[in-house]
Amino acid sequence: MAKENIRTKCVWTGSGPGDGLRILVSRFRGHGLTKDHYDLWLPGLGPSEELLKGFLAGEIPWSVFSKRYREELWTDGEVDQRNHSSKNHGQKGLLRMLRFLSLREPVTLLCHCAEDTKHCHRFLLRQTLLSSKVTL
Repeated sequence: MAKENIRTKCVWTGSGPGDGLRILVSRFRGHGLTKDHYDLWLPGLGPSEELLKGFLAGEIPWSVFSKRYREELWTDGEVDQRNHSSKNHGQKGLLRMLRFLSLREPVTLLCHCAEDTKHCHRFLLRQTLLSSKVTL
């Protein structure tokens, strides 16, 4: 079986060899960010606005942010409440698709955080995609 090829970068960092599909995983695109910085924007894979604002304001520590963000990825949406036989289970289908793609070509997860940041949800998302929780 092929190995997943999932990278992370700041969206403001230029594309490079090996980036493959560049995916912006942020709720907001950002002022002045043109579409040539990324191939695909998936805002649903970013943390909720409330969670992100709390973390950036220093009201939520990284450990709590990490836990809540991971929970948000698996939280059922309003549509799931109307379906009894088939549920989305949050972003489960999208996470499976990204893992599947990463077995065939490089995938780079992009966020607005600087390259040298230690605490960014793109690292948590990468870990989630590589975990046994995301099965094909």
